[in-house]
Amino acid sequence: MTAERINPPDLSPPTGFSHAVVATGSRIAFLAGQTALDTDGKIVGDTLPEQFERALTNLLTALQTSGGTPADLARVTVYATDIAAYRTHAPELGRIWRALAGRDYPAMAVVEVVRLWDEQAMVELDGFAVLP
Repeated sequence: MTAERINPPDLSPPTGFSHAVVATGSRIAFLAGQTALDTDGKIVGDTLPEQFERALTNLLTALQTSGGTPADLARVTVYATDIAAYRTHAPELGRIWRALAGRDYPAMAVVEVVRLWDEQAMVELDGFAVLP
């Protein structure tokens, strides 16, 4: 895949995301929402950063198994049950993102939701990738 990250100077500087991604490839992988579920289907992690790390790991596992890498991500949506907590933990969540996915940021949005499918889940990530 080739990806051009576009961050127009007329918009605020992006922090941990790209304003737009123009991607060219031959296949698209649509990645289902991933929470902090372990292989037994149980939510793991008592804190937002712990759950974010597991949810991102799960998303990247689905991506890798589909033949992609983090650099192939074109869009990710983060659903959080507490946006204030997400903002408070944003520096740590950014470090987790960079450690697992690097600095080729997709276009992203963070949306507050009342709750997620699993009542204990604090965060869910979904997205799509353009694969080579």
